[in-house]
Amino acid sequence: MSRIAKRFADLKSAKRAGLVAYFLAGDPDIDTSYQILKGLPAAGADLIELGMPFTDPMADGPSIQLGGQRALKAGITVDATFDMVRRFRKDDDATPILLMGYYNLVYQRGPERFCKEAAAAGVDGFILVDLPPEEADELKPFAVANGLDTVLLTAPTTDDKRLPAVLKYSAGFVYFVSVLGITGTKSSTEEAIRGHVERIKRHTKLPVGVGFGIRTPEQAAAVARHADAAVVGTAIVERVKAGLDDQGKAKPDLVPGVFAYIKALADGVRSVRKA
Repeated sequence: MSRIAKRFADLKSAKRAGLVAYFLAGDPDIDTSYQILKGLPAAGADLIELGMPFTDPMADGPSIQLGGQRALKAGITVDATFDMVRRFRKDDDATPILLMGYYNLVYQRGPERFCKEAAAAGVDGFILVDLPPEEADELKPFAVANGLDTVLLTAPTTDDKRLPAVLKYSAGFVYFVSVLGITGTKSSTEEAIRGHVERIKRHTKLPVGVGFGIRTPEQAAAVARHADAAVVGTAIVERVKAGLDDQGKAKPDLVPGVFAYIKALADGVRSVRKA
């Protein structure tokens, strides 16, 4: 059983949803971002999405774009990202880590090599926002061979005719993007989320995580009432930015501030018990 499958099985046994926390590798610098990564499980994150900064992040809103620019300026690379995961795995062999980003980074290295190196570092899967199911065969065989899950995205526009094509290549969980557009700009209603999650679950037994637009513990709890996980990203990246001084350097309260916010979100998610 993969770490992702085990974590969702454990969450189901605990009768609650999970919190998936996203932040950018290397933001605002490699050392600080590693401290965030290392402390996320204790703060309440059940799964971690580690963003791979890219120069042309077409699906990212302004906050994540700026975070990616900070990380690239600080010298983050794919190899440095793998190294962060490798260091994390020395102390934590249970918390799932997914790399989230764009297929260009995989393509440049070659999917076979990328999957081998990611698995060797301790990565559990990928969320590649610009990899449609029609092109997933470029990656999927190498991911499967290395025990890596491929989490594909669905959206409000993914109708019942389109959904099976997405689910054919999905593994680990299904990521439902609850709003149309770029990250961090708006949010959906609980009623709309409930309807979409129920529809997706009619087609698959995979867990469903819901993201885009979750900012408060109350919103996280609303998602947790219907989905298997609430995914928070932009708001965490904004907490990182809020912890920077005028020169863009991390202030002493940056990391504790991020963890306090994660804990509040986790408390919101964990306040909802499933039948």
